[in-house]
Amino acid sequence: MTHPTSLTLLTPNLLAAFAVLATAIGMGLIGLHALSRYVRMQRSARTLDQALTQRAAAPSAASSPREAALPKRGLLAAIGSTGTGWLDTPIGRVAVAEEDRRLLDRCGYLDARARGYFLAARIVGAIVMPLFVLAYARYAAHGAHGTRVAMYVFIALSLGFMAPKWFVKNRASLRQSAVNSELPMFVDLLRLLQGVGLSLDQSLQVMISDFKAVLPVMSRELAMAQAQFATGRTREQSLKRLSTTYDNDDLAAIVRLVIQVEQHGGAVQEPLRQFGDRLRDGRRAMLRERIGKLTVKMTGVMVITLLPALLIVTAGPGFIAIVHSLAGIHR
Repeated sequence: MTHPTSLTLLTPNLLAAFAVLATAIGMGLIGLHALSRYVRMQRSARTLDQALTQRAAAPSAASSPREAALPKRGLLAAIGSTGTGWLDTPIGRVAVAEEDRRLLDRCGYLDARARGYFLAARIVGAIVMPLFVLAYARYAAHGAHGTRVAMYVFIALSLGFMAPKWFVKNRASLRQSAVNSELPMFVDLLRLLQGVGLSLDQSLQVMISDFKAVLPVMSRELAMAQAQFATGRTREQSLKRLSTTYDNDDLAAIVRLVIQVEQHGGAVQEPLRQFGDRLRDGRRAMLRERIGKLTVKMTGVMVITLLPALLIVTAGPGFIAIVHSLAGIHR
């Protein structure tokens, strides 16, 4: 037979205290792991520093390689390195899925450290937000029901876990829109530079160095592609990310055209002119579609806002005359 006092001990406050204790233990374990990783990074940095100092023949000549060889230091770097180490674990593959990695690539975050920061942000958000809700429920709402508190904790955990992805998704959509708007200018500039006699490498370098204000996203993507091409990759390999990351068929087509010109040669001005005309025609069609949708939407707004005023102005005198006539009959 169950003792009656054993059921009364499991109050909502006690369950919340157990949840806070379990969360604190989890955060402590994560902090210990990050601290140990930070200590190992500091030890390895000191060892590398000593080795480079001993092997350096000239201090002036060895100072710049040593600074370049040393890893980044600090707590933020340790958090990024810890998150990078967790990317291949089951938790890392769930928290940073393939869709998230594609979004990070579209945002321009290409290195593994950025993915580690993203993973750490999701874990910290999933821990901090429920703790905040539990603290608020403990000190501000003493009579809160246990089920309601558990629901709020679950909502806070979901929001904390999904907030980094929403931020990355918003940035990715902004860069996608920027690429779509910059593509016609990119085609026109490439045709213009090719028409004055510049080679493909020179044209891309001019757009990277001189047209950053006009092509902020495309110039950065072209700079990364040029850096990969300079390290020995082919033109197709260096431009593959540009053609596949942004899910833009027109951008993929212009990249294929550039690769074909690079491999087989030939005149590129006429295909670029036709391609630019097609892009502008597509832009005009899209603007007409938007104007048509805006006209339909404005019809409802006009009915709601202008129709009452129109009825008052047109039918108001008639109603006033009818009221006066009825008042005269009653007299």
